[in-house]
Amino acid sequence: MPAPPKFLDYVDANADKFIKRLAEAVAIPSVSGDASYRKHVHEMASYLESQLKTLGAEVRSVPLGKQVLDGQEIDLPPVLLAQLGNDPKKKTILCYGHFDVQPALIGDGWDTEPFKLVIDDKTGRLIGRGSSDDKGPVLGWLNILDAHKDLGLPLPVNLKFCFEGMEESGSEGLDELIHAEVGKGKFFEGVDAVCISDNYWLNTRTPCLTYGLRGISYYKVTISGPARDLHSGVFGRTVHEPMTDLIAIMSKLVTPCGKILVPGVEDLVAPLTSEEKARYDKLDYGIADVEHSAGAQIALSDDKAAVLMGRMRYPSLSLHGIEGAFSAAGAKTVIPAKVSGKFSIRLVPDQTPANVDPLVIAYIQSEFAKLNSKNKLSIENIHGGKPWLADPNHWNYVAAIKATEAVYKQTPDLTREGGSIPVTLTFAESLGVNVLLLPMGRGDDGAHSTNEKLDRSNFIEGTKLLGTYLYEVADIKA
Repeated sequence: MPAPPKFLDYVDANADKFIKRLAEAVAIPSVSGDASYRKHVHEMASYLESQLKTLGAEVRSVPLGKQVLDGQEIDLPPVLLAQLGNDPKKKTILCYGHFDVQPALIGDGWDTEPFKLVIDDKTGRLIGRGSSDDKGPVLGWLNILDAHKDLGLPLPVNLKFCFEGMEESGSEGLDELIHAEVGKGKFFEGVDAVCISDNYWLNTRTPCLTYGLRGISYYKVTISGPARDLHSGVFGRTVHEPMTDLIAIMSKLVTPCGKILVPGVEDLVAPLTSEEKARYDKLDYGIADVEHSAGAQIALSDDKAAVLMGRMRYPSLSLHGIEGAFSAAGAKTVIPAKVSGKFSIRLVPDQTPANVDPLVIAYIQSEFAKLNSKNKLSIENIHGGKPWLADPNHWNYVAAIKATEAVYKQTPDLTREGGSIPVTLTFAESLGVNVLLLPMGRGDDGAHSTNEKLDRSNFIEGTKLLGTYLYEVADIKA
């Protein structure tokens, strides 16, 4: 069922009003990872709660308790649980988004004040922290409610919203809340599918739907020996040096071409099907796009499908840093007494931290033993999360494909992404329903970076897309 023309016309006619709403939201510096900004995250929650109530939603602001941040105990921002409609004849769609943002200061290299939405009339860019990640998409849902309320149109589905204020800081407290709200008489009862708009197109040309995300296992390997830092002129070639041992271990984890050397890790990867392989060949994203994003011609291969599968459907191991080593300017002839190397493995089905960790730990212990070193080794998993994969043939995705074709006149790419959105897996496992990632923004939006933007066309057409998706969902057979 296509969206009513008067809904689409309303979105066009009220574009300036919607952009004003985005400007109001961007002006609230809701940085969740800095205690001094926490009051603004609460301010943003209150702003959204007021907007939702004005637009006819029943809203419950759920406190999540306290946390210790920057040496002080402060309140976690609430989660907003909102609902419109409970018609048993209609499907119920849960929409998730977050209203916190990454830190941003003009001194970081911004061309404009980060928390003032700047409209670049020449390029159509709406520049400001959170414009794309994730205030623009969240307000897209409010724009839809606004249109239906003003036009007197009934919503085609029952809607539930879960908006949080800690996504950029680990979504602390959210998983526990979701689990507590599953069951008869609970908020998430009756949800038929989930839609999340918190990701981006691969490029600036082609809309996409995302049906998979990699998980992660992040490790810290520590090697210690001397009681204190030593002088290399006095102790060089007389003692086992922790840094030498660590470099030897780190060099045995991955090849320069990205092959993971830990035995058994690659064997856990689910087999590639011919149907999935064909998706990578069709993607409107190539080696030039990869190298443009990287800023240099450094792709591992000229084979587009191989490179994209390396990002989306195969695990990767990356070395991130060494803690405790000398890194300042100049020369310092020190032998560090204790150093830690940090690396991570991006996980894919059927890998989990539970089945990968023992392989990694056993391998590192084995390689360390081969060094015959008298230093001491310790390994810890700092954090981890499982990968997520949905069925892109599910009616939820079919509806989103139809909506994209209606709004953008293009068939969207079906993608898996290399990063992680942990709440996606939480919803999938806790609710037992299909989860769809339906992005609003483009691949060059610069989320988490300086000069973050959302194109005006993506904000307005994206609002139409989210609304049209609801109509297509209502019409499709489950």
